[in-house]
Amino acid sequence: MARDQTNDAFVEFQRVQKSYDGETLVVKDLNLSMPKGEFLTMLGPSGSGKTTCLMMLAGFETATHGEILLDGKPINNIPPHKRGIGMVFQNYALFPHMTIAENLSFPLEVRKLGKPEREAKVKRALDMVQMGAFGGRRPAQLSGGQQQRVALARALVFEPELVLMDEPLGALDKQLREHMQFEIKRIADNLGITVVYVTHDQTEALTMSDRVAVFNDGRIQQLAPPDDLYEHPDNSFVAQFIGENNTLEGTVKEINDKIALVQLDDGEVIDCMPVNVTKAGERTRVSIRPERVETRKERLNPDAHLLKAEVLEFIYMGDIFRTRLRVAGNDDFIVKTRNAPDTVRLTPGETIEIGWLPEDCRALDA
Repeated sequence: MARDQTNDAFVEFQRVQKSYDGETLVVKDLNLSMPKGEFLTMLGPSGSGKTTCLMMLAGFETATHGEILLDGKPINNIPPHKRGIGMVFQNYALFPHMTIAENLSFPLEVRKLGKPEREAKVKRALDMVQMGAFGGRRPAQLSGGQQQRVALARALVFEPELVLMDEPLGALDKQLREHMQFEIKRIADNLGITVVYVTHDQTEALTMSDRVAVFNDGRIQQLAPPDDLYEHPDNSFVAQFIGENNTLEGTVKEINDKIALVQLDDGEVIDCMPVNVTKAGERTRVSIRPERVETRKERLNPDAHLLKAEVLEFIYMGDIFRTRLRVAGNDDFIVKTRNAPDTVRLTPGETIEIGWLPEDCRALDA
């Protein structure tokens, strides 16, 4: 990766709080630091505080408490236009009466750049998003995807060190959105810019980010690289919010050698990894990803605990098979298997045994 990552924090939130009414905190004691060149995504449901954090960083909102630093300097009292930050919004925010080239030139004129330098930078930015031939058109003559490319080019044209993006792909169709995810990531990598990206789309967050901060109720629930977040969720909220997840309710029977024995509510016993349970008698919600469930006993340890499962539904999805089972009283237990030549298609009505490796099953907070 063409990035100069250092331990020095380029963007830093220190004990930041935000309240709009003086009583309810929408952001609660937020501490976050990111190095230069990182692509960090703030992910969470509506009202979780992620957009408020982005707006405080941009300068459109003021922190009620705490300090926001950019490159080591406090920016709480610096107005937005003096922070040198590029912004990309979902609604493009292009000037309709200006051509594309004029839209891009505007932030450069504000910064008092001469005409030849402006033209060179506009050309470079448009080429970067493959819109070099569209400089003379107006926004209304472009498709949504083209307008979003122009909005991205405009945020990059004055070569900011930090770019903030608020749900920038939300208005695009699925195929174009996926294409733009890779485009934005490629451009960010090539330029070595620092990006803070806000979305509620978990696939987008996993695809694009170096690290993801999962927000809920004004707090960061977990901050980690995408693979870590998906495979090692810290709590039940993260496990449920990131990717598809099976859960079973139960009580911890014993914990030893980093294995928790959990008695499910129907009486069955399974092996799990204790994540945020510590002692026998605690209630727990165990979490297991659909692709980590094994339907072939020969692939598991001989002493693995197995569960009986009734096949309720089989769905062919091309590259994968998706099977819905009834397991320990849960009728929505999903198994995903790859469409490989030796994969067995399960039939609704049959009873099978399933299992998993203990490290793939996490005993989380109830």
